[in-house]
Amino acid sequence: MSQDVYPPPSSSASAYPDAARPVLAEPWEREVLEKLVFASLKEQRAKRRWTIFFRLLFIAIVLFILFSMTDLFSRGASSSVPEAHTALVTLDGVIDAEGEASAEKVIGALQAAYEDAGTRGVILRINSPGGSPVQSGIIYDEIRRLRELHADKPLYVVVEEICASGGYYVAAAADKIYVNRASIVGSIGVIMEGFGFTGLMDKVGVERRLVVSGENKALLDPFSPPNPAQQQYASQLVGEIYQQFVTAVKTGRGDRLKETPDMFTGLIWTGAKSVELGLTDGLGTVESVARDVIKAETVVDYTVKENLAERVAKRVGMSFGAGAVNASLGATQRGWTWR
Repeated sequence: MSQDVYPPPSSSASAYPDAARPVLAEPWEREVLEKLVFASLKEQRAKRRWTIFFRLLFIAIVLFILFSMTDLFSRGASSSVPEAHTALVTLDGVIDAEGEASAEKVIGALQAAYEDAGTRGVILRINSPGGSPVQSGIIYDEIRRLRELHADKPLYVVVEEICASGGYYVAAAADKIYVNRASIVGSIGVIMEGFGFTGLMDKVGVERRLVVSGENKALLDPFSPPNPAQQQYASQLVGEIYQQFVTAVKTGRGDRLKETPDMFTGLIWTGAKSVELGLTDGLGTVESVARDVIKAETVVDYTVKENLAERVAKRVGMSFGAGAVNASLGATQRGWTWR
């Protein structure tokens, strides 16, 4: 049988029919296509990034809510502990009306501690350099009231790092005060401080123009020359508050004080020395006082703490309110601070 033999295709001939031959894009067409592809990729990446962002934001909001609810529910948990225990309240930092160591928060925690049927005694742990004499006095008075109302539940102060000025004012109301050997105790006194800018104003050519409705309305204005009569009045004011402080200490400590000429001059002492002077009663910690003095080793913390939502709200409020507060404060308030 004969077979048809076809010659091999010539290397110079095309492998495709003319109609099927691929059309190569021009350079500008390839560039346009590349740009379109890259733009599409960028858009997809941006969508993914925004998707991830919103997912993380949603998770953060959920966690924020959960933490806030946890803090809120944990506040009252200690007040329902049935077991006999030692109640702990912490006074930490500067004593002022807006801080963690405000009279409102400390007193609220102390009241909750005393009202719990399982409380055998209360420990007020203090780490404070002092603060407002008003806030300190309010806490002092409330401690003495609670001690009288709940005579079967003693209140002991445990000092860790420092208990000075207003901090010691508060501590003096306790049944007993326990310290560490190296604790800082004392600073019984009152200070009113500020600055005077009249010399600087003269050098730069600034003139103070002040209009008041009373001759003492701008008491101790830092931008006006010193007024001897006003300075004397301020000294009397500080002296009156100082006497309130000294009276509170003597009333609270009673015969335990071994008064020395420099006891009420604002000096500070170590914890060991304060025991010798009768300013404190002995060495101890929260654990040792709960175990050996109150004899209820279980310690339940009643300290009022800000939850996450409150902390964020306060920061936001401080940011927005700072300008208004600064504008509303008078010169005397800007220039002088009580401790």
